[in-house]
Amino acid sequence: MSVKTAVDGVLAGARADLERLVRIPSIWADPAHSEDTHASARTVAELARGAGAATVRIVEVAGGAPAVVAQWPAPEGQPTILLYAHHDVQPTGGDEHWTTPPFEPTERDGRLYGRGAADDKAGVLTHIAALRAYAGRPPIGVTLFIEGEEESGSPTLPALLRAHHDLLAADVVVIADAANPAVDVPALTTSLRGLVDCVVEVAMLEHPVHSGMAGGAAGDALTALCRLLASLHDEHGDVAVPGLVRGERTAAGVGDDGAEAEFRANNGLLDGVELIGCGSIPERIWCHPAAAILGIDAPRVADAPNVLVPRARALVSLRIAPGDDPAAAQHALTEHLQAHVPWGAQLTVVPRTGGGPFSLEAIGDPYDAARRAFAEAYGNDVREIGMGGSIPFVAEFARTFPGAAVLVTGVGDPASHWHGIDESLHLGMFARGVLAEALLLAELARG
Repeated sequence: MSVKTAVDGVLAGARADLERLVRIPSIWADPAHSEDTHASARTVAELARGAGAATVRIVEVAGGAPAVVAQWPAPEGQPTILLYAHHDVQPTGGDEHWTTPPFEPTERDGRLYGRGAADDKAGVLTHIAALRAYAGRPPIGVTLFIEGEEESGSPTLPALLRAHHDLLAADVVVIADAANPAVDVPALTTSLRGLVDCVVEVAMLEHPVHSGMAGGAAGDALTALCRLLASLHDEHGDVAVPGLVRGERTAAGVGDDGAEAEFRANNGLLDGVELIGCGSIPERIWCHPAAAILGIDAPRVADAPNVLVPRARALVSLRIAPGDDPAAAQHALTEHLQAHVPWGAQLTVVPRTGGGPFSLEAIGDPYDAARRAFAEAYGNDVREIGMGGSIPFVAEFARTFPGAAVLVTGVGDPASHWHGIDESLHLGMFARGVLAEALLLAELARG
């Protein structure tokens, strides 16, 4: 039986199991969904057993989310590949904004809609389906590692890798948590931005005071916070924090710059809204830092009394370019905020999660094997691209196992709307991704 025939035979079951997994609201970042995340891990473990794993473990460290590690031992003389994905998902952003309920998977026009359908439960089922295509007996050794806190910045991942170092060691690593430029064009992601964030609090008053009796002489914390946050960008929209690395596009990111119209459509920019920053769109997304305000704690408009707000705080997110250091970037961000807080307001900066950026040269036998396998599955040559998002696991694993070849790929596309409303997976691309991974296992066995 050919690999393609075998893959065709497992796709229907993989689709059903993907829907089953999407129905579990595994939002680890929300304590109310802690048990859901554990239920998701148990489901992944069950799927791994059903795919013929010799051993399956649910592992975690203190304060961390449950991860699944399953193993298929290597035949004599064959390498071991580690297949990574994550089973936790982002919050929905408000169920009422979705066309269909976020945890009720729904097919429309060849796409499966639901939170986690693309990011990253599709990655989980890509791995499981590829292993099922070999009836649980892959031609090389396989370690399946499905993390449970990637969407929270993987804070306990370093401890998890230390605790299970020998269990997770591999010759090749496949990270199924990235995207392709189009549903029929495969990609290897060769650079990722890192991430640091912090909670910023501005205090101006001991207590609320009447805005008419004190306003004009006493400032309010919310206005001070707005002025402070505005200092993060210059007039072009580029990040104005000194000391951050700002890279340039290199050969590792060769590819189409992409039409602005396509970018605007894929990301839902409103008519008349200008793009921010300077340089090509790939440079801005792959190689430059980016700052965003993810949330603000302040009185709701409907409930706001006519008083000066004494305290206000915000969550600041900073994507850092390849080549930057998370600790140095966090220090630079803190220093900038301290230098720009207005009117002598009291400032508190509390760092939160962080993850390092990553870049590589896709040179060597494992990368050549991936190019052959992916080109056969997709019918198009592989593109090398950068990605503006962050996958803390990649840099952490590369530091822990420096000899392993790391392949970052996935089954998302620009219309998948990862982290957004109406997240979806293109089912045709999912089938190509499963075939590509199954062919990769065969290519590595021959190599």
